[in-house]
Amino acid sequence: MKRFGLIAVILFSFLCSCSLEDEDEPSYYLEVMPIDSVEMPEEFVYGETYDILLTYTRPTFCYAFNNFAYDIDGHERTIAVVNSVYTNLDCAQQSGEVTVSFEFSVTGTETYIFKFYQGKDSNGQDQYYLVEVPVVQ
Repeated sequence: MKRFGLIAVILFSFLCSCSLEDEDEPSYYLEVMPIDSVEMPEEFVYGETYDILLTYTRPTFCYAFNNFAYDIDGHERTIAVVNSVYTNLDCAQQSGEVTVSFEFSVTGTETYIFKFYQGKDSNGQDQYYLVEVPVVQ
């Protein structure tokens, strides 16, 4: 019985000393990045698919592209670039432009309105770069 008690104490001590979080895993948060420039066609052809190129500035190498925030409201599209910002990495303080893209399939015949997030103004209001793209057949 003493052996069982000793094994139970050792096992319990081992389990309590283990962390469920792996400290080697990078810690991060998500941040929406202002878009600097956009490359897209002046018009769309119904039924076609296009690559839309977005360029933004990455402040350091702790910033890594994660995904797009993409909202659809009728023929209006609101788009923002989302980065993972790693907090426990030693990142070089270098800034640089990054270009990312997404595919856009034209499924409607009305003019599309794109709103590309460009940051906040001095009053904290979101600012957008608006692009209207007509659809031709």
